[in-house]
Amino acid sequence: MVGSVTLTTDSEIRIDPRWWSWEGAHGGHVAALALTAVRDRFTGGAHPVRTLTTHHLAPVDDSPLHFSGTAPAAVGRRTATCVFTGHQNGVPVLVGSALFGAGRPGPAYDGHPAPDVPGPQDCRSLELPDELSPFARQLEIRPATGDRPLAGGDKAELTAWIRFLDGRAIDAPAAVTLTDVLPPALYARWRTPRPVPTAELTVHLTDALDDTHQGWALVRIRTAHASSGWAVDDSAVWSADGGLLALARQSRVVRSRPAVGDADS
Repeated sequence: MVGSVTLTTDSEIRIDPRWWSWEGAHGGHVAALALTAVRDRFTGGAHPVRTLTTHHLAPVDDSPLHFSGTAPAAVGRRTATCVFTGHQNGVPVLVGSALFGAGRPGPAYDGHPAPDVPGPQDCRSLELPDELSPFARQLEIRPATGDRPLAGGDKAELTAWIRFLDGRAIDAPAAVTLTDVLPPALYARWRTPRPVPTAELTVHLTDALDDTHQGWALVRIRTAHASSGWAVDDSAVWSADGGLLALARQSRVVRSRPAVGDADS
């Protein structure tokens, strides 16, 4: 029987206020921080991450964020799983799990080819309002189709070229962030914004992340279903050369439309 070890991160994490969203820290950014915190501490960085799941229990504020978790005490296995919790002020705000696995020979198949869209050099930048997405100031976003947020379109889908303005490489945590940086896909159908926070996010990462990627990534988000105050969004991230980096699905809470001048209600 394989035992487990309980581990705690050595240092606290504070959310960069530049990564704020409607109701607190941006969900994809928090998930990426969780991955960074647990990856080396719980697995020693022995294997690439394959899947990350986060359940967002409460908005994350600017208080110190600590992670603790358990991982199998089995060195040398080809896979490893970590179950973790993020705490602020002693209260759980995030729970999740990460699956790590070594590469091995096997069949190859690409069921999510990159869409045929103009390159970033042929697309114009889109600036999202600060009150809508404060974190978007850390990104350059260039829509790659005619769909725009809050344009009252026919379909709930957005596709855009995105790059980090700080020039960071697109590694696994960056890919996790990118799955959630576009507005909720329902925004393509709406004309009035409302909060649609993430309740659960699962990201599957590919071996294309074994290579280093810089600059632009192509990101698409679409709503698979929405009703009864909930929505399911699917997103995909491709490298600039068309390689699939990540697939994600998330459950969102659709808040009631905020009153005029009260965007946080």
